[in-house]
Amino acid sequence: MTYDTKNIRNVVLLGHSGSGKTTFAESMLFEAKETTRRGTINDNSTVSDYTNIEHERGNSIFSTLMHAKWKDSKINIIDTPGFDDFIGEVISSLKVADTAVMLLNARDGVEVGTEIMWEYIERFKTPALFVINHLDNEKADYAQTLEQAKDRFGKKLLEVQYPLNQGKEFNTIVDALRMIMYQFPADGGKPTKIPIPDSEIERAQNIHNLLVEAAAENDETLMERFFDQGTLNEEELAAGLTVALAHQQIFPVFCASALQNMGSGRIMGFINDIAPSPADRPPAELEGGETLACDTNGKTSVFIFKTLSEPRVGMLSYFKVYSGSLKTGDELVNASNRSSERISQLFNANGKTRSAVEELKAGDIGVTVKLKDTKTSDTLNVKGVDHRIDPIHFPAPRIRTAVSPPSKNDMEKLMKALHQIATEDPTLIIEQSKALKQTLLHGQGQLHLDIIKYRIEKVNNVSMEFIKPKIAYRETITKVANDSYRHKKQSGGSGQFGEVHMRIEPYYEGMAPPSGLNVRNEEIEELPWGGKLVFTWCIVGGSIDAKYSNAIKKGVMQKMEEGPLTGSYCRDIRVCIYDGKMHAVDSNDMAFMIASSQVFKNAFQVAGPQIMEPIYDLEILCSDEVMGDVMGDLQTRRAVIQGMEREGHYQKIKAKVPLAELYKYSSTLRSLTQGRAKFNRKFAEFNPVPHDIQKQLISTYQAQFEEA
Repeated sequence: MTYDTKNIRNVVLLGHSGSGKTTFAESMLFEAKETTRRGTINDNSTVSDYTNIEHERGNSIFSTLMHAKWKDSKINIIDTPGFDDFIGEVISSLKVADTAVMLLNARDGVEVGTEIMWEYIERFKTPALFVINHLDNEKADYAQTLEQAKDRFGKKLLEVQYPLNQGKEFNTIVDALRMIMYQFPADGGKPTKIPIPDSEIERAQNIHNLLVEAAAENDETLMERFFDQGTLNEEELAAGLTVALAHQQIFPVFCASALQNMGSGRIMGFINDIAPSPADRPPAELEGGETLACDTNGKTSVFIFKTLSEPRVGMLSYFKVYSGSLKTGDELVNASNRSSERISQLFNANGKTRSAVEELKAGDIGVTVKLKDTKTSDTLNVKGVDHRIDPIHFPAPRIRTAVSPPSKNDMEKLMKALHQIATEDPTLIIEQSKALKQTLLHGQGQLHLDIIKYRIEKVNNVSMEFIKPKIAYRETITKVANDSYRHKKQSGGSGQFGEVHMRIEPYYEGMAPPSGLNVRNEEIEELPWGGKLVFTWCIVGGSIDAKYSNAIKKGVMQKMEEGPLTGSYCRDIRVCIYDGKMHAVDSNDMAFMIASSQVFKNAFQVAGPQIMEPIYDLEILCSDEVMGDVMGDLQTRRAVIQGMEREGHYQKIKAKVPLAELYKYSSTLRSLTQGRAKFNRKFAEFNPVPHDIQKQLISTYQAQFEEA
C-alpha cells in the first residue's frame, strides 16, 4: 500500500540506555497488529535489536527502522541506542524524523543520555513528546521525574496524562486531554475506559484547561471560541494542538509501562491524530541556503541517512523521500559524484524483515539495496535536478586508540574491513598518521571502539588489538643560538662541499628584525602541522650563492619534520642564514642540504629546546553525587580546572587536560559515574611539558633510536 504524505508519521524513539525504547517499540508494533506477540530483550526476540552483537550485549547499538499501520496512517518508527557512544545513529535518525518520542525512566528521572538527545532535538527543532516509562517499577516516581524534566527542558512540557497509581500495582492512567481514565488488565493491552473519580476531577480539569489554552493560542478563532465557551470541542482541540506541537510550543507528557504493555496504544493514537506529517514540517535545507518542500508533486529527491552491510544481501541504504515519489526501476543521479543509480527494489522494514513495495511518496522512509556509489548523507535526484540536501553533521571524535599492526596480509584485510565499517558509521575516523607511524581509530567512546573491534573479529575474522596511541608532540626553542657546520666529502672526482652559518631564534608575531643582520629576503612558511618557519637570507657579499637558498631551506625543513629531541615536528622558529662558504666545483644542492640540516640540529640543542604537548578543553556533565570523584580523577591527570557551573540538575566541569592524560578516559568516567556522565573534548593549544616529563620523553626517544 502506498501512503500519501499527509498520512505519514515519522517518529524517532530517544532516551538514555535503559529507558525502555526497544520494549516500547515492541508494544507499538503489537498494538498496531504488526506482530502477533511481543518480543522481549531477554529472549532476543524483539523486532529491533536483532543483530547478534545486540543480543549478546542486551542493548541497542544500531538504529532500527520499523513501521506500523494505524487507522489510515503509516507510522515509521526508528529505535535508537541510548549510549552516547553511538550518537551518530541518533543524529542520522533525527535528521529524517518529524516527531521525537523521548522516553524517561520513572525510577531514574532525567539522565545524562536524555540531556544529550535534547541538545539534538533543539538543534533539529524537532517536535517532541515525552513518555514517562517504567511506572510499574517499585521505585517509580512520576512527580519527581516530571519536575526534573520541566526544570531541564522548560515549562512547555504539558501533562496529557498522569498515573493514578504507580509501582508494582500500576494499572491506571488519567487522561486529561480526553477527560477519561484508562484501567488496564493485569497483562496489559487494551484498557477499559472509566470515568475519572471525583477525587481526581479537579486536577484533571486543570490540566485539561492548560491543554485547551495551548491549543487556542495560535488561532484567533479558537481563542475567541475558548473565551466564549470556556473550552474547545475535540476536533478544534486536535487542530490547535497539532499546530502547537509542530512549532515546538508544547511538549506533551504521557505515561506508560512498556514492559506491561500499558499506554502505548493511546500514544500511537496521539501520534496519528496530532503529530505533524512530513508536509507539516519546514522545508528541508539544501546546501547553498535554498530549501526543498516535501511535496509528492515535486521532482524526486531522496536522502540516504544510513547505510548498513548485511551478509548475503550486500549494502542496505535507508532513505527518506524528500520530494516527488520513488518507484521500483527509477534511475536517479547522485548529486555528489554524478553516478547513476537504478532503484531495483524498494522495501518497508520491520527490523530485519523487509516487505517489497512498488512506490514510496514524499515524506516516506524506506530501504533499498545494492546502490553502487552512494553512501550516508548523499542525495539522489531524478535526472536534471541538482538538489543537495544539507548533509548530516556528525560530532567530532572524543577518544582515540592505535591499532597494533598485524602481518602484512592481515593488515590489508583489516584496513579493508575498517573502511567498510567507516562507510556505515561516519563517526568512526581512520587515520594513517605519518608523524606517529601508527594507524589510529577515532571514535565516540571506548564502547564504540570495542564494538568496532568485535565486528572486525567476529564478522571479518581478522584479529585486531588496541595499543596506546603516541602523542603528537611539537618541538620549539626558547633562546637565540648561533652555529655553523661544514659538510665536506671527497671520493674521487667531484666532491661535496657546503658550509652554513645559521642563527635560530623563537618566532612570535610582530617580533623585530634579527639584530645585527642585513635581511635580504624573508619567507614565512605556514607549516602543515601548525606554527611557522620564518626563513631569512642575510648573506651579504656572496659567500654563498643565492641559488643554494632553496636547498638550505629544504635541509632545515627536513630536520623540522623530525625534530632533534623526540622526532616530533618543530614549529615557530626563525632561521637566519648569515654566512658560509662554497666551492666553485664541489658545492651543490645536496651538500648545502646536509650542512643546513646538521647546523640546525646542533643550534637547536643549545637554544633552550622545549617539547610542547597538545592540551584539550574538556567539558564534563555529571551529577552532584559523583562530582567529587570526577574532580579527584582530573587532578591525577595534570588537569587545570577552568570552572564549574550548573546546567539543569547537573554540574558542568570545565578543564584543560593534556592529551597524554586522556587515554581511556571514557572508560574511567563511565566507571566513576556508573555511566551517568558525559564529556566532550576539543583541541585547545600546545603548552610546554614539565621538565621531568621532557627529560623522560627525550630519554625514551634516544633509547629507541639507539635500538633501531
